[in-house]
Amino acid sequence: MPASASTKHLTSIELGRIRRAVSIARLMDTAVRLPVIGVRIGADSILGLIPAVGDIAASLIGLFIIDEARRLGIPTHKLARMAVNLGIDAAGGTIPLLGDIFDVYFKSHRRNVGIILDHFGISEDELNRRI
Repeated sequence: MPASASTKHLTSIELGRIRRAVSIARLMDTAVRLPVIGVRIGADSILGLIPAVGDIAASLIGLFIIDEARRLGIPTHKLARMAVNLGIDAAGGTIPLLGDIFDVYFKSHRRNVGIILDHFGISEDELNRRI
């Protein structure tokens, strides 16, 4: 399959970084579909149930995704938007019970991976097809 013009310059190392960020975001935000209601949750929602420690752990994982974006050369304004997404998620998660519900719907890790994918003009499906 021919590479699109926007992704042909990506090295295998860069594609690996993007794939790793996508995998982490999927694990953190959408790993499991809840039966009956059909909402997808991930480790971020589960970790959020642990007071303070869970939100800190989820934020540290989110910082790893932002660092991968920095290493990929994502512009500063997009990194700042990613940091704001993570900050909103962290702040919302600090509210007892309501923060846990907020975590289920906000999905900052998926939003941040979306910024990375959008920057390179590549979809998750296209990323999975590339070798």
